[in-house]
Amino acid sequence: MGAADPDEELLERVAAGDPAAVRALVARKLPRLLGLAQRMLGDPHEAEDVAQETFLRVWRQAPKWRPGAARFDTWLHRVALNLCYDRLRRRREIATDRPPEQVDQGPAPDRGLEAADAGRRVALALQALPDRQREAIVLCHYQELGNIEAAALMGVSVEALESLLGRGRRALRTALADMVER
Repeated sequence: MGAADPDEELLERVAAGDPAAVRALVARKLPRLLGLAQRMLGDPHEAEDVAQETFLRVWRQAPKWRPGAARFDTWLHRVALNLCYDRLRRRREIATDRPPEQVDQGPAPDRGLEAADAGRRVALALQALPDRQREAIVLCHYQELGNIEAAALMGVSVEALESLLGRGRRALRTALADMVER
């Protein structure tokens, strides 16, 4: 197992067809992939589709994986983000009169209506951000990636990432303040 990539040994076992390794990889990576796709797309069903397609690509790529070329987790996030962007592009190509229906993913009503309303407002404000700002916010704040890793995933400099984060945070603050005033 390489010191630089904690997933290297597990990926080698997946490539060898080890069912326990496949289950371990899914258990380790699925929650974060679903969270990433859900926040990027705002739709839990599409998020599941993205996660499934991402894992299909993992199975295909595992035998060809070259340790040291890139961290597996970085590659995995890039694949998931690309699939999210494909879906977002398709949405823009399909003109609709109504916005897409979204299931409220906020806390249950017994947790308090205020918390549910706040979660809904944040999700709506996040979806209203430009794609690159939303991607930066999701990677750094929700996926808990460092600025260097998030910048590498996005293919931008750390300075450009920090600029995207700053603009995204300001836009979120403004959007949330406007929602509270209404």
